[in-house]
Amino acid sequence: MGYLLFVTLIQAFSFSLIGVYLAGHVDSYFAVLLRVVLAGLVFIPLTRWRRVEPSFMRGMLLIGALQFGVTYVCLYLSFRVLTVPEVLLFTILTPLHVTLIEDALNRRFNPWGLLAALVAVLGAVIIRYDRVDPNFLGGFLLLQLANFTYAAGQVLYKHLVARHPSDLPHYRRFGYFYLGALAVALPAFLLFGNPQHLPDAPQQWVVLLFLGLCSTALGMYWWNKGACLVNGATLAVMNNLHVPVGLLINLLIWGQNEDLGKLFLGGLVIVSSVWISRRGIAQRRAVL
Repeated sequence: MGYLLFVTLIQAFSFSLIGVYLAGHVDSYFAVLLRVVLAGLVFIPLTRWRRVEPSFMRGMLLIGALQFGVTYVCLYLSFRVLTVPEVLLFTILTPLHVTLIEDALNRRFNPWGLLAALVAVLGAVIIRYDRVDPNFLGGFLLLQLANFTYAAGQVLYKHLVARHPSDLPHYRRFGYFYLGALAVALPAFLLFGNPQHLPDAPQQWVVLLFLGLCSTALGMYWWNKGACLVNGATLAVMNNLHVPVGLLINLLIWGQNEDLGKLFLGGLVIVSSVWISRRGIAQRRAVL
């Protein structure tokens, strides 16, 4: 639990740093690539290349590509059209994606999950009902893809570690994660990045260093390690805890101008979608 709490604070702070100092100023693909490179410099030297099963390596490469590579490319792109509070609120749906992925792996259809998804979309529309346009909808969909790949990474990591027990510490087998992330971030930057929008202010470089070394290196490692130490219900709660913390940080420290009434109402609807999803899980367990 301690690992998850610490990473939650880092995540909550990181969202505001991205929105205030990087979004619209620094090329999104470069920011993701630099974070991966910095984190890789921390973990690759610690990684064991022997005594690790090839299937575990392949699994970690896939998890890194999904949970960081695809997730953070989509996240940074969404900041172009969404505010920090909106991004935070829309990431609250990660537990819903966890449930849908678990159901898919177990070949179950979950009507409650579908209903929860529709309610969540309603909550997003409430927040921006007067400015719903293709850009906003595109940002919302990008975040849902980010939520899905982040959730998939967590689910797959827990299953992978359970299938491949080892006496090696977690950090000795975690470097493959960043190689997988690099396999997405590097081609994305080469194909779509804009070298004209690299950091040009000291604050931007400091923020990128913090995000790379703290949020990406320690944060991703501690989050996945912590996820293996708690049950699914606790993990779902922790996936959402960064939302209220992040909103408080953004509104109190940076004083962003937001329509708090719509934000609160839409947020309640989105939170209710998570409750609907969990109620469906409880009913299914009662039947079994």
